[in-house]
Amino acid sequence: MTRFISILVLFALYHTPIYADKLLKNGFLNTKMDYAKEQNINDPKNKIILIYNHGQDKHDARSKNCVWKNGIRNFSSIVGEKVNGKEIMVYLLCTDNFAGDDKRLWNKKKFKPPYKGKPKLEKRLDANLELIDSFVSKGVPNSQIIMTGHSCGGWLTMMLMSRYPDKVGGGISLMQACYGKLSKNYKVKKVGVEKALEKFRKKDGDGPADMRQKQLDEIKKSKNLPVLVFTHPKDPFDGLLSDWVEEIPGIKRIIISENKKINGKSCSRIGINNGKEWKEPLNNYHIIDMADCFQQFNSDILNYIASRTK
Repeated sequence: MTRFISILVLFALYHTPIYADKLLKNGFLNTKMDYAKEQNINDPKNKIILIYNHGQDKHDARSKNCVWKNGIRNFSSIVGEKVNGKEIMVYLLCTDNFAGDDKRLWNKKKFKPPYKGKPKLEKRLDANLELIDSFVSKGVPNSQIIMTGHSCGGWLTMMLMSRYPDKVGGGISLMQACYGKLSKNYKVKKVGVEKALEKFRKKDGDGPADMRQKQLDEIKKSKNLPVLVFTHPKDPFDGLLSDWVEEIPGIKRIIISENKKINGKSCSRIGINNGKEWKEPLNNYHIIDMADCFQQFNSDILNYIASRTK
């Protein structure tokens, strides 16, 4: 009886209007911030597939999170565009259902290196590799698959491309970050990057600090990393810790702006709630890539895709 009631509660929860506006499964998207009716890849040789990886709320817990519809609106807007005679498809990969990292890693009193187990980010990377192979098996050339992602998904994009440079044609990283609001919480603007990271290590412990540095070092060893990277200096996560990307050959970095405007246009979030469109001013720089003003970079994104999928 208890189990039956739990199932009813879950059913009701995920069928309320608020969850109806959230995308919680894998699939190709349409231009309306929703899943496309056609999920097959027709004429694969003439398709360009963007694999979108969402951010990651928690490191050490299982959660049911992917993206709100408004979060994918800008990539949905380029679905169906043609580049070099090939049509763009966008595939949403929801991987937040994986078990999180061992909780000891995020508890500095209990953590004793080396870290045991497979970190959540590595599980997400494996899921991307499997998805890429499945697309290739259907006839899509590796060179016509583009990795992309926001926040932890952006960090993951650079990790995968640095490790497997021939698996995909390119990558687009948006506001890369995976270890919390480092820029804001540790006052990078005031104390500098080095002292801020020392504070991060002291507060969160060696586990997260060592893992972040190890991943960063691996990415920076790349001799050529053809990734388009978007950052903003006021992003509370890694906003002021992003200069390292320019040390890597092949990366093209675009600093979005210095404020909440792009080319003089104020940024707003636009989405769907209960089936109705809503609009509100942007209040978080970390998600400026999801705002309406960010579509001014669509030409840069399309030009980048064209340069990688000739």
